[in-house]
Amino acid sequence: MNLQAHQKEIDAQIALLEREMRLRGFSPRTRKSYIGIVREYLMSHGNDIHIADAEHVKAYLLHKEEQGCAPATRNLILNAIKYYYRDVVRSRAPLAIRGAKEPRSLPVIFSREEIQSILDGTKNQKHRLLLALAYGAGLRVSEVLDLCVHDLDVEQCTMHIKNAKGKKDRISVIPGKIAAEIHMYVADKKGTDLVFPSERGGKLSARTAQQILQDAMQRSGIEKKATFHSLRHSFATHLLENGVDVRYVQELLGHQNIQTTQRYTQVTNPMLKNIRSPLV
Repeated sequence: MNLQAHQKEIDAQIALLEREMRLRGFSPRTRKSYIGIVREYLMSHGNDIHIADAEHVKAYLLHKEEQGCAPATRNLILNAIKYYYRDVVRSRAPLAIRGAKEPRSLPVIFSREEIQSILDGTKNQKHRLLLALAYGAGLRVSEVLDLCVHDLDVEQCTMHIKNAKGKKDRISVIPGKIAAEIHMYVADKKGTDLVFPSERGGKLSARTAQQILQDAMQRSGIEKKATFHSLRHSFATHLLENGVDVRYVQELLGHQNIQTTQRYTQVTNPMLKNIRSPLV
């Protein structure tokens, strides 16, 4: 097969992949990731791209490891390739390849004092409320940016998180401390309006949200290697410190597996914090 015919066949396979993912309801972000991964893999495969060759996949993953790809990225690549052969090619040849072991680092947590400092130092109302709601409700960055006015029930201090990770809805809390300000902030908006729109209209980008947090940290003199997701980590940790049952925290965060939520108990375990070193 010449190069032009090979490229044409790859394009046809990518079109089938995209159609299958759309039918399955994959998010636009996942579709974009899988398409890029599978296209690059097929370009490296040679002529017979329909054969699920476990040895070739392993060699490809090792090549990615040598290029410096993190374990999580290699596992994403493996999942995309497996999906392509299983659901698009309909291959019966098993790809019995185990994912790379990912490091289990503890999440970066803000202290309660640091959270207060971040909020007190953010004078822009929209930015301050965005950070306060992300922390106070344990929201992912995409969830707070997608939030619409009709998703808020300020009177009941609850919000409806729609179509979150895993295509699941859930209910979370609006902090009572900012409920009145939120009510005033959205008073002139329509129900379908975004709570935190971009100045140019449309949705704020995740990068902008991250920059808002980084600017607030800089003003507060906080030098932790934190991301916007650290606000959500801090929400979970502080609830557990307050004695909230881990299963309620799991529900508020929208975790499918309780083990994902239980990792925060490593940060909050009071018995560990009460231990004093023998070096005195």
